Amino acid sequence: MAVQQVLAAVAKEPLYKTMQTSLLMVFVRNPQLGTVKTRLAVTVGDKIALDIYMELLRHTAEMTHKVSADKKVFYSEKIEQHDIWSEMNFSKALQSKGTLGQRMENAFRTAFEKGYKKVLIVGSDLYSLKTSHIEKALHQLDKKEVVIGPSQDGGYYLLGLKKNFPALFCNKSWGTSTVLKETLNELKTKSITLMEPLNDIDDFEDLKKETKLLKKLNIDVKTYQ
Repeated sequence: MAVQQVLAAVAKEPLYKTMQTSLLMVFVRNPQLGTVKTRLAVTVGDKIALDIYMELLRHTAEMTHKVSADKKVFYSEKIEQHDIWSEMNFSKALQSKGTLGQRMENAFRTAFEKGYKKVLIVGSDLYSLKTSHIEKALHQLDKKEVVIGPSQDGGYYLLGLKKNFPALFCNKSWGTSTVLKETLNELKTKSITLMEPLNDIDDFEDLKKETKLLKKLNIDVKTYQ
């Protein structure tokens, strides 16, 4: 291989070479008009919905960037080479095919096969997510088998495991208010930490709770009522 090819290959790799024992995975959608925050777009339109999702992505990148763990962002459609997910801090991959459960299970299984001891996944729909939430979850995995961050809509925004539990990702009504309950029912024999519930922004009612986000984007909810 020519020297130039070697240098090009090295430049694409994240700067951390020594694999840590913990991995933080972030699932994101490629931000394209008309394809993100579709339930929210019913009220505010595609353009505002995209603006909101872009801000949620920026916030998620900022909060996860500070976490002391290997970090990997999983795109829904294609891997973006030049975006807010700096390759100095995040490795990049494409989500596998299938349901959300199948995609998450594949990501967890692959991470454990690579040797990680603690693996977390977070979504990109939370303006209230803080670095401290993720750090606490990693700390709790030293004591418990599972850590879950419940979302206020009945799902969860964070899941942390020390080994793969394939059953957690099967036969769920993803995107509904029953996901958390169904998940907890399957974990009755496991030691669990439940984190602080947070607001997962999916629709207009969720958005109305986020006053700081509304102010930052100069959105007046009265316009849509």
